[in-house]
Amino acid sequence: MSTLPIKVHDVLREHWYKLRSYSRAGSDGEAHALDMGSRSSLHTGLQMSEDEHWEMNYHEAAIYLEEGLNNEKFDSHPSSPEELPAYLRVHNPWYHGLDLLASLVLILLAFTEDPAVPAFELPVWAHGSIELLALSVIGIELHLKLKWIGWGTIFKHKRTMIKGITLLIMVLEAVVVLCRQSSHFRVTRALRPIFLVDTRHCGGVRRFIRQILQSLPPILDMLGLLMFFVATYSLLGYYLFSEHIDNGHFRTLSDSFVSMFVLLTTANFPDVMMPSYAKSKWFAVFFILYIITVLYVLMNLMLAVVYETFTRIEREKCRALLLHRRGAARRAFRLLVSRRAPHAVKLRHFAGLLRHYAPHYSGLDVYLMFKQLNQSASGGLSRSEFANVYEVFALRWAPQASRAPWYADSPLEPVARAAAVVVHRPYFEYIIYALIIGNGLAMVLRVLEAAGDLQDSARLLCASWDTWLFLTLFLVEAGLRILASGLGAYLESGWNVFDLSVTLLALMGAVLLTVAPKLFIVVMFRPLRLMRLYKLKKRYRDVFGTLVLLSPLMSSAGCVMLVMYYFFAIVGMELFAGYNLRNCCVNTTVEDFYKYSENSSTPLGYYYLNNFENIVTSGVTLFELTVVNNWFILMNAFASVAGQLSRLYFMVFYLFTMVVLTIVVASVLEAFRFRIQYKRSTTKRDEEKLLHEEVHTSWEEAQRLGASGDLAEHLRTFLPPGIDVTFIGTRPRTKEVLQRRMYQTEIQKWLAEEDENDEGQPSTTVTSSDDPLSPPLIQQPGGDNHIRSGYQL
Repeated sequence: MSTLPIKVHDVLREHWYKLRSYSRAGSDGEAHALDMGSRSSLHTGLQMSEDEHWEMNYHEAAIYLEEGLNNEKFDSHPSSPEELPAYLRVHNPWYHGLDLLASLVLILLAFTEDPAVPAFELPVWAHGSIELLALSVIGIELHLKLKWIGWGTIFKHKRTMIKGITLLIMVLEAVVVLCRQSSHFRVTRALRPIFLVDTRHCGGVRRFIRQILQSLPPILDMLGLLMFFVATYSLLGYYLFSEHIDNGHFRTLSDSFVSMFVLLTTANFPDVMMPSYAKSKWFAVFFILYIITVLYVLMNLMLAVVYETFTRIEREKCRALLLHRRGAARRAFRLLVSRRAPHAVKLRHFAGLLRHYAPHYSGLDVYLMFKQLNQSASGGLSRSEFANVYEVFALRWAPQASRAPWYADSPLEPVARAAAVVVHRPYFEYIIYALIIGNGLAMVLRVLEAAGDLQDSARLLCASWDTWLFLTLFLVEAGLRILASGLGAYLESGWNVFDLSVTLLALMGAVLLTVAPKLFIVVMFRPLRLMRLYKLKKRYRDVFGTLVLLSPLMSSAGCVMLVMYYFFAIVGMELFAGYNLRNCCVNTTVEDFYKYSENSSTPLGYYYLNNFENIVTSGVTLFELTVVNNWFILMNAFASVAGQLSRLYFMVFYLFTMVVLTIVVASVLEAFRFRIQYKRSTTKRDEEKLLHEEVHTSWEEAQRLGASGDLAEHLRTFLPPGIDVTFIGTRPRTKEVLQRRMYQTEIQKWLAEEDENDEGQPSTTVTSSDDPLSPPLIQQPGGDNHIRSGYQL
């Protein structure tokens, strides 16, 4: 996720202070007012020259594009010069990093607070002071944000409102802890991830949480149906089995419900059935029907419902993001047109915008993006052309001549050309695959070979002469490929990066195992090269391709799981940290799992280690609960020592994990379906057109389009007079890019509907009475008379 560069913020701040010092009585800028376009809201009421006017317009247009890129609401856009400094400070990348650091510090404090991890325990005054300092940093950010969005707008920003309330509660609790010099029951510590999720760097996590919340209605409907069957079977099981003395799972209605809820996860099957099954084989029908109904029908039906909902939400998310960015482009467009050209953005103003939005772009990049957008060749970008501005930002340009071999006119040309001939021969790939298979067979023989001890076995497997032979051959292969295509082109292939990485890791492992024979963990590196064989089968290629598309979503899902673990770990520590499970649960069905003695313990007797004594052990315990194997043993133990109501904690945690993991599975299915449909509907030629753009231009055309000053001097280096030059723009192969291909019919429909809505809106322009030369203003919809100059035409 990109942000306005630090340099841009500094320039903006310098302009703001400079403009504040100008006299409001008038200036020479009025002589040029006839060519001024829309008035930026960032200098309302200030007099300035035309150049300064345009600079501020470029700044505000860049802010609009940034808000569109980050999917931020426009109602938090700064609307006056007084709001600008606070906005710039909060959107400074350094402050984003400080906010992230403060949020992470708050999360990590759980390692130092009671109950603390022994190695990280701190005194109360220390962790309390650190907590107040981190909360102060977050509080300053929230204060600055309120300075420009205003208290009246905060109720529309539910995330900001929740963050503010949580911050206030935590500050009060931290002060109480410092005053008392001891911790109290602080379950609100579980809300600390709110600050982390709200940081700029966790936008993907917020989107995943939003998808979970949007998927909740159908999930809750299915959970209601599921719980109805669980309750119904619990009632029937109570009346059928409560009189069976040797079956303690159905003695009471609550026992019956808990047993059937656990049976939903199959963790206690067939244990829950066997006592009754011993009395009559017909009782098995009850349990078989229950499992078929709730597990194989309702749970799979829930997955189908969630998948359908997730697919619809994914499509709607694509639509909302597309229209939001077009809305940002429209607002930026209004600030970049002039009175002389009210319907087109000229190259000069487009370059001014890019100078503040993305100063890392060169003048050639700016010119080629402008040329790519200007499909009408009119010399100016119309509103519909400028709406595609986000698509060209991802393009990376190179002259078509540079597509010649990298070694052209290089001293390495003879060697590189020979390497290219070898690499491009069909048998080269067969030789490499044969080497990989030979490497695998050598490993099998080494594993089967008898060894004196583990150290000798590990050395034979990963540091023997055959290991060095195959690693040398693989390094030669990598060298040949790099010579043939160049290092940059070589690293563009994911498989090449994988091959080189695992080869270097295996080399490092062989060296480390030679130096430190007990470092057994490195034995995993050599077998990794065998994964290259999976590339041979198309199904595996589809799987790996899906994993690449899913990597951003999976990282967000992983963060959500960690946040959920943190929440339940804190709650678990507050509820159960003081309980010792050794030799607990006497005369219960789980007694054997917690038997402990100083001299020895039964193989089952280590379950007492599954507790909530600190944040680390709590995380391990929660992961065991996520796996659901024998999770009821943990639940029954805490129910025995802490009370029957403690079961609610474990049941709620299971439901939460089930919901999140169901959505993760639905996202995997959706991504796999998306990739398969894309492969079927898109040829290699279509994909080549999608990922590459061609621009033909010349120095004379650049002059006609208005290139002048520093931009012209820069372009002269790449555009020799009298010669037509072709440039190739390449965009990355991301899911967002592929979605534009898959949803092209829907996109046309969405854009047509939006255009109809725009045309159907009544005109709301009014004339500014303060400046008769200023352009008309756009009245804000909603019926009030409040006018924000940032929306001027």
